[in-house]
Amino acid sequence: MKILFLSQRVPYPPNRGDKITTWRIIERLRRNHDVVCVAFAHDQADRDGASELERMGFPIFTVDLHPKWSRVKSLPLLLTSKPLTLGVFGSSEMQSIVNAHVPDCDLAYAFSSSMGAFLLPHDDLRRVMHFAELDSDKWHQYVERTKPPMKWIYAREWKTLLAFERDIAHRVETNVFCTGLEQDIFEQEIPGAPSHVMRNGVDLEYYKPAPDSAEPGHIVFTGVMDYFPNVDGCQWFANEILPEVRSRVPDVRFTIVGSHPTPDVEALAALPGVAVTGFVDDTRDYLRKAALSVAPLRIARGIQNKVLEALAMGLPVVGTTCATQGTGGTADEHFLVEDTKEGQIAAVIQLLQDRERATTLARAGRQFVEANYDWEVTLSVLDEIVSPAEG
Repeated sequence: MKILFLSQRVPYPPNRGDKITTWRIIERLRRNHDVVCVAFAHDQADRDGASELERMGFPIFTVDLHPKWSRVKSLPLLLTSKPLTLGVFGSSEMQSIVNAHVPDCDLAYAFSSSMGAFLLPHDDLRRVMHFAELDSDKWHQYVERTKPPMKWIYAREWKTLLAFERDIAHRVETNVFCTGLEQDIFEQEIPGAPSHVMRNGVDLEYYKPAPDSAEPGHIVFTGVMDYFPNVDGCQWFANEILPEVRSRVPDVRFTIVGSHPTPDVEALAALPGVAVTGFVDDTRDYLRKAALSVAPLRIARGIQNKVLEALAMGLPVVGTTCATQGTGGTADEHFLVEDTKEGQIAAVIQLLQDRERATTLARAGRQFVEANYDWEVTLSVLDEIVSPAEG
């Protein structure tokens, strides 16, 4: 079968959450099908990644996307009922590329609703919409964490994007989500549309425990640092939680590891005990040195790769409900879950001071991902998703 894969970002190298997932899906599809990818290139790293894929013999067609300019050009949509997201990712060039490939394809697989929009003119084509999570729900969460005027803009985006998601969800063959929780939200907001759950995975050979490398008192967070939920979580941890931890456990250090740190994130490096790395070639270098991984996210859905990777590395993890609920793991058995400032402080101090408890938790976390998050297992449902429906 010939499959056209639409990706919001060049899926190579797989060094951030969305790219990890898209690359794994594409790898799996290529075992039995011919796959052509069309994707936006957000920066030079994406363009280099596309060139590398071409050298590997993988067909990919890209359109340059300039995120800041794209946001500016989407602003006139505020006068319409169209979501700004479709303006940011709107592209006549991308639409032309998709249109040119559709006649030669048996199925199109869109990763993210913004890419699914390019398939709307092709109702005669078999189409799969991979939401992972409803983006409208993310904007709804933003509304609860922001103040006007952004609060108003996020509220508008939530409502207009949900209307678009309802339309596309009923026009495709099936919709894909990364957890049962996301599927439940989908079925509540968009009842009657077909759906599948296909969880993310983690490379268990790549992410391996290195307990002898851990540095006492070293806390690590990993994630793309221009993503609002990551920024919000790190600011909360660095400003409100870490000082209390350091007052009771001297010399504790917090390292924020991830590309594209915003000025607000860079400013955190001025706080005692905080370091901001920016882009690093390999996050494992920092995870190996950590005594503890934290995921203090106050806005999140789905499966957080940062949590899976830390568990796979054999690290004890302190997270929030929204950062950990998508994993299916058990609080106090596979990781600690605290949603309040006081709870986070107590949990971090406990694991820094009680290394036996930390070691037990870490081993249970590694065993959990081994049993549930091998990519070969999580992606096994993909064959069913792309197979033609019988009858």
